[in-house]
Amino acid sequence: MFSHNKRLQYTVRVGECNPGLANLMLEQFGGPQGELAAAMRYFTQAVGEDDPGRRDMLFDIATEELSHLEVIGTIVGMLNKGAKGQLAEAVEAEGEMYRRITGAGNDSHLTQVLYGGGPALTNSAGVPWSSAYIDSIGEPTADLRSNIAAEARAKIIYERLMACTDDPGVKEALGFLMTREIAHQKSFEKALYAISPNFPPGKQPGMPQFTDVYFDMSKGGEVRGPWNEGPNWQYIDAPEQQMGVDGGGGEATATLQANEQALVQQMAQRTASDPSSDPQTGAELGMSEADTLKNVTAQLGKEPKK
Repeated sequence: MFSHNKRLQYTVRVGECNPGLANLMLEQFGGPQGELAAAMRYFTQAVGEDDPGRRDMLFDIATEELSHLEVIGTIVGMLNKGAKGQLAEAVEAEGEMYRRITGAGNDSHLTQVLYGGGPALTNSAGVPWSSAYIDSIGEPTADLRSNIAAEARAKIIYERLMACTDDPGVKEALGFLMTREIAHQKSFEKALYAISPNFPPGKQPGMPQFTDVYFDMSKGGEVRGPWNEGPNWQYIDAPEQQMGVDGGGGEATATLQANEQALVQQMAQRTASDPSSDPQTGAELGMSEADTLKNVTAQLGKEPKK
């Protein structure tokens, strides 16, 4: 059960209307790293969570993300408010109105004309919000890691948005939202390490002969570090040692029934290429007459006439 308090979690103070900035803010309203995506991610995880502590945490953070959605949506509405009234009442000439709502050179006119200046469930490029943004898999050790990364990405977006404005009130509200991403990262990380063991994710262990192996498969400019160097790593850089590492020949095989084998051989014979042929192609037909004559005579074993 939800109960909405009409007072915002953080007070929004917009110093000057700015439709272009409002459009950028939509990234955190209906974008993949935005507050709606975060709320739905954690809410659905909470519903499926059996651990009472993680369930409570996920519901708390999911609900707070909805309050953040309200804050960012309110910022969008306030930044659009001046242009919204002018557009609705058509008080300016067409050219001046268009200049005003596209002042930042982005898609802010879409926000104004299509959505009346209110926050739309799109990102800043007008792409509709999608549940495909939610990548939960129902395994706490995997989902918590994904949540930590999601909060980190959202923090970076807020930093970039803060760099796009010098409005003190807007910057302060964005700073609050950015800071809450840090707090959520801490909660998720604590919850992850409260599960022991938590690596590797899931129940099944890895194949021990491959768990600590690093294959250097990209040649040129190799760099060694803790990700591939030290007593916990077996470093393999020889290409011949990177093939058939299971001890086999590295060639795929499939066991077929007799009738299947016969049909496969029949198809292979029907579609076989002749490596000794040199057929004339459509590309060659498009060449100049001299090039075509040269190709034809070369196939016939004759020299072209001078």
